[in-house]
Amino acid sequence: MHFKRKLPVPKEIKEQYPLTAELSRIKNERDAIIADVFTGASEKKVLIIGPCSADREDAVLDYCGRLARLQEKVADKLILIPRVYTNKPRTTGEGYKGLLHQPNPEKDADMLEGVIAIRRLHTNVLAETGLSTADEMLYPDNYRYLSDLLAYVAVGARSVENQEHRLTASGIAVPVGMKNPTSGDISVMLNSILAAQRQHTFIYRGWEVETTGNELAHAILRGYVNRHGEAIPNYHFEEMEHLYNAYEAKGLDNISLIVDANHSNSAKKYWEQPRICKEVLHSCRHSDNIQSMVKGFMIESYLEEGSQKIGEGVYGKSITDPCIGWTATERLVQDIAELI
Repeated sequence: MHFKRKLPVPKEIKEQYPLTAELSRIKNERDAIIADVFTGASEKKVLIIGPCSADREDAVLDYCGRLARLQEKVADKLILIPRVYTNKPRTTGEGYKGLLHQPNPEKDADMLEGVIAIRRLHTNVLAETGLSTADEMLYPDNYRYLSDLLAYVAVGARSVENQEHRLTASGIAVPVGMKNPTSGDISVMLNSILAAQRQHTFIYRGWEVETTGNELAHAILRGYVNRHGEAIPNYHFEEMEHLYNAYEAKGLDNISLIVDANHSNSAKKYWEQPRICKEVLHSCRHSDNIQSMVKGFMIESYLEEGSQKIGEGVYGKSITDPCIGWTATERLVQDIAELI
């Protein structure tokens, strides 16, 4: 390891790029509304929706602005939380790792500029649209750079077994979604939720910290792969009934599920996401348990349909996994609102 430079700690970055009192108020109000969905106090659903990766600020702000206008139309049924994913897990370690690493995907990594860029982007989304955001906690140490901004945190399929992710999640005050692992073993996911809902003492960023537990930690079903590497969905009626029973047997708080409509559930056939959402809502109508458990969906969507290679320069088109475009997004959100 070559130690290039010491980066500012989260407190220093927050002092340099602070939230105004008004933005904090908006964020806190949204937090309470979203929490009510996961505790069952509200019958609304949440949609964690947006690009696979937030690769450029202008297109992400454009997308979130459209999402804010759409939110007004469906406010009686849905809460829209923009996916502003600034870290990307890479299976082999190669490829674009997200805005945190490369503020410009066509240039070399710059972690200092990256830390500033991710805070600026999440802040600007909140300031310009009134929508607080979601991001994936790929690196638990980095969470504090955004802890006063995020409305929702996801722990990915490759991270859900990691003890540091579980303990850090126990000290987060907003909903944390735990994905099933790539193997599909839901006991791993439920153990992760159990750990996140309990109190812990551990070392974090060089400090001895205590947490009170996160009662809003919950499950995300994203499909899995079998031993042959084939994608297997787990959003069907029987799978969700099984999850509800396992959840109940575990004695967990606030039985909640977000269904990830892409990844292995769609076999990365991104255009299948609308059908998958509608099938889950159909299951909700046939089971009170599923209806009470399903709190919403995770959807990969951007301005332009599909994906592109880095350097092709198509505005609002994903440079990682392909997404549905805006026209399909707008129709899907309105369809979900009508079907609830």
